[in-house]
Amino acid sequence: MSHSWSTPSTASNTGSGRCSISAELHDHPTLFTLAKTRTQSSPPPAWIGPAPLWADMAPTGLWADALACPLTGKRSDLEHLLACAPLDDTALLDRARAGIAWWQSSQICKYSAHSEHNPKINVPYVLVLDQPKSDESFETGSDTDALLREMLVFAQTELTRTHVVILTVDGGHFSATDASETITVVPHTANPWPLLEYATRIYSHSASLGFEAILSGHHPRVFGQPWYAGWGLTDDENPVPHRARTLTRAQLFAASMILYPTWINPRTGAPCDFEEAMAHAQARHRAAREDAHGYVASGLARWKHKHMRRTFGRARFEITNDPHKIALAKNRGARHMAWGAHETADIRVEDGFLRSKGLGAALIAPVSLTLDENRIYFDPTRPSQLEKLITQRADLPEFARRRIRAFLTRLHTARLTKYNTRTTHVELPQGEKILVVGQVEDDASIKLGAGEIATSRDLVRAARTAHPTAYIVFKPHPDVEAGLRKGDLAEIRDLCNLIAHNADPISLIEACDRVWTMTSLLGFEALLRATPVTCTGTPFYAGWGLTDDRGVVPARRAARPSLEGLAHAVLIDFPRYSDPATGAPISPEDAVDLLITQGQGRSAFAQYALARLIQLRNRFVK
Repeated sequence: MSHSWSTPSTASNTGSGRCSISAELHDHPTLFTLAKTRTQSSPPPAWIGPAPLWADMAPTGLWADALACPLTGKRSDLEHLLACAPLDDTALLDRARAGIAWWQSSQICKYSAHSEHNPKINVPYVLVLDQPKSDESFETGSDTDALLREMLVFAQTELTRTHVVILTVDGGHFSATDASETITVVPHTANPWPLLEYATRIYSHSASLGFEAILSGHHPRVFGQPWYAGWGLTDDENPVPHRARTLTRAQLFAASMILYPTWINPRTGAPCDFEEAMAHAQARHRAAREDAHGYVASGLARWKHKHMRRTFGRARFEITNDPHKIALAKNRGARHMAWGAHETADIRVEDGFLRSKGLGAALIAPVSLTLDENRIYFDPTRPSQLEKLITQRADLPEFARRRIRAFLTRLHTARLTKYNTRTTHVELPQGEKILVVGQVEDDASIKLGAGEIATSRDLVRAARTAHPTAYIVFKPHPDVEAGLRKGDLAEIRDLCNLIAHNADPISLIEACDRVWTMTSLLGFEALLRATPVTCTGTPFYAGWGLTDDRGVVPARRAARPSLEGLAHAVLIDFPRYSDPATGAPISPEDAVDLLITQGQGRSAFAQYALARLIQLRNRFVK
């Protein structure tokens, strides 16, 4: 399913429209695919292949061909687009500018497995881009080593006393032996974006990164005839005579990344638009970066083992509660991953905010998990990774604003919540109505963030005191209703007007004038639907100027993000989304599609019965 963040007139431009021949699948020349190298001999998860993101359907030549298709003698379709397409539609160019900004922000390139730690270069430098010796853009039979050595000499002599940095590639022409006092050789695992940003000049023969150099604002000096040369955005040593048109960066991007390719959703295999492909690429990039050194995991319930291995097992993934084995794994470079508010783990894992169709207590695998390197997100006593992301989203770029608006529209239309269990609709009377959200009273988020009011009973009393004439609706937590977790509903009956058993939480939010909560996620879901929220505790969404806060708010929460900024941090930036069937990383948008199309699975009674059996087993079988 397509998720175009554009006007309807351009949303249909998911590909070139030239599909009269069979599609040939390729890696896109610039958008990365996952590296296939692994650090262990055990079988990889099923998703590592990877599925392609791009299908070249051009009947008259591939992107790498500068002059003509060798079989037909005609220009490639991409070159024809760049030369002849109007490229003046305002909506298309706005979409292209947003795409450029998103790409730069995400730090994605063709090769995903780059390090986050580049070598420090403390002097001004020019950047030379290496290429694989097998690169198809080289003319057949050419002495590629001589071509790139000549380019290096040019870089050394064009600007006197300038330091040269060579960004190598796997199987390229340069190596560490080329380093000297005036030349720094950077390994192919480096992140190219910071190198591009701080370089004073870029030199490329026909490297795909020359395109990213253009997007970064450079006019690279180009010695070959790549597809991006000859359009007024490069300094060409060997110009292509018939490329006489001058394009802007947005026009180059619109033609090459929006109009020309047919992007493929790797989960469904269906065609999609650039933005959907970009969201998938970002999810893959994050998984490749975060999982590169492997994990040693502890504190995991046995039923979670399979899903966690599939989701995080791109490199080594070991599960043990033995402190000695954990220490050994960390010495090998693995990071210690633990479930919940673990004090000493490197990463703390919890269910995400769009989880599943069904309860976690009923052993249903999630579509999202949260990973926090600082502190578990529901502990307000110390800074968390989520707090950092929310603070950063106080300044929301236009591309991110477009994305979260489309995402929330989709979320609201589908009426999705965290668990998406079968529910019933409840009719409520006219007049002021207050929704009070019950929680599991021995839950870690209550222990860490509830403050003075730490029981559902006291929460209802506080709401009644503040709204003495209102109709109070109490919504129990699904686990408490199912008898799976602690919570006494009997003592609440006399304090409220209605206990909304198995009620649709979205309908309740929409029908009520205000929501009262301690730390429940339902308060965040109410904010997303423009319903005022009173927090007696300190949930992750409190303290940013969007809620009525009755609890203690940390002074460090001084940023004032918009609701869209908060939603982007919480629903797009923070969670890791994956396909429960394979463990493959997927985009947030694809997770929404999956939840919409996913069957409900076990009935409520079956979920309850299974969860009770597991509880009994854990109690008596040690």
